[in-house]
Amino acid sequence: MTVSPDVIRATLLELVAQRGPNQTICPSEVARALNTEDWRRLMPTVRQVGQQLRAEGRIVVTQKGQPVDPNHASGPIRYRQTEETP
Repeated sequence: MTVSPDVIRATLLELVAQRGPNQTICPSEVARALNTEDWRRLMPTVRQVGQQLRAEGRIVVTQKGQPVDPNHASGPIRYRQTEETP
């Protein structure tokens, strides 16, 4: 099953909106919501879409509760809504 970046984008935004302000999701939650059997295969694209959404100001990428640049973060990251995201 091929999942387009547009579908990943929509799913990521939907999941952070469902979680609510100041709450985070793991990138793997996005991948698992789209493909529970082979979700690991989607992770590079999920991370790439997350980087794009951060660059657009649509989400915040965090690590240990603090905003980070995903291009320079090592280890687990999480996504949350920006204050402007409805």
